[in-house]
Amino acid sequence: MTTTLQPTGVLGTTAAQLRSAELEELITTDPGRFRILTGDRPTGQLHLGHYFGTLHNRVRLQDLGIETYVIIADYQVLTDRDVADHLSDYVEELTLDYLAIGIDPERSTIFTHSAVPALNQLLLPFLSLVSVPELERNPTVKDEIVHSRQSSVSGLMFTYPAHQAADILFCKANLVPVGQDQLPHVEITRTIARRFNHRYGDVFPRPDALLSEAPLLLGTDGTKMSKSRGNAITLAATADETARLIRGAKTDAERSITYDPATRPEVSSLVLLAALCQGRTPEQVASDLGSAGAAALKRTVTDSVNEFLSPIRARRAEYARDRGHLRRILRAGNEQANAVANATLAEVRTAMKCNY
Repeated sequence: MTTTLQPTGVLGTTAAQLRSAELEELITTDPGRFRILTGDRPTGQLHLGHYFGTLHNRVRLQDLGIETYVIIADYQVLTDRDVADHLSDYVEELTLDYLAIGIDPERSTIFTHSAVPALNQLLLPFLSLVSVPELERNPTVKDEIVHSRQSSVSGLMFTYPAHQAADILFCKANLVPVGQDQLPHVEITRTIARRFNHRYGDVFPRPDALLSEAPLLLGTDGTKMSKSRGNAITLAATADETARLIRGAKTDAERSITYDPATRPEVSSLVLLAALCQGRTPEQVASDLGSAGAAALKRTVTDSVNEFLSPIRARRAEYARDRGHLRRILRAGNEQANAVANATLAEVRTAMKCNY
């Protein structure tokens, strides 16, 4: 793919939202001009926050015919951990989640970070194009350092933004679906692409961030939904596990159910979750419940979530019966990703005059 979108400069959230609206129009009229890179770190099972935040959008873009690469970033698990316990299991679980929600390996390339040496080799020239202060200012790096459970962080943590640039640029992706918190990663990727092209010649596109109108779902404890906090409803959770988690969800003392995220965040998050699963507005769900109270709200949410997840759970269970099939999907994806990465690295070597 050679199409490069017009540069947008360093974008704030408002500008990124405007640009995303433009991109959505282009996607509708000409999806073939785009190539997407997206993915996750294999640190546990994906949850409903992931689904409504990013996963359903990936399936939508795939189904529109956009060439899609989905990375399982197993090397990046090491950025904020001493060891990568159960990594192989987590990779399989992540693959199961992808298949269950509708990622199609016939139309999307699912691959693992560690299996694509040429991708990782791009990290070296990319690091030469950014300064240490630029890496230190990255919000994700700063946040991970603050919340790290280790006494100190490894040097690998500081390479995280450049490594993500390699993830995006190895396949010359020109579109990256992200949440607002990931905008700085796309911006540093654009910076690296611009600097490489200026120094060595035109090799890389400058990718655009595609912001979705992803709703913010709180965890059952009222804080950010997170795999590590034990407050998330995973896609793999059973109906009973889901019911137990929702029964324990934080609400408030008011009996009337309203949708008011600013003043009633916990209740509103539950209302929103039910609405998303039902395909309705939060206001409609709240109106139906009226003054029925928190117990009725939780029953509604439980029924809505379990009905919504039922077909996903069924597909997941079916795929889980054949773990060999998962490995075959990953091998095929790794083979495809390696072919693309090798070609890109060859271009980079030629541009840098490193062909010996």
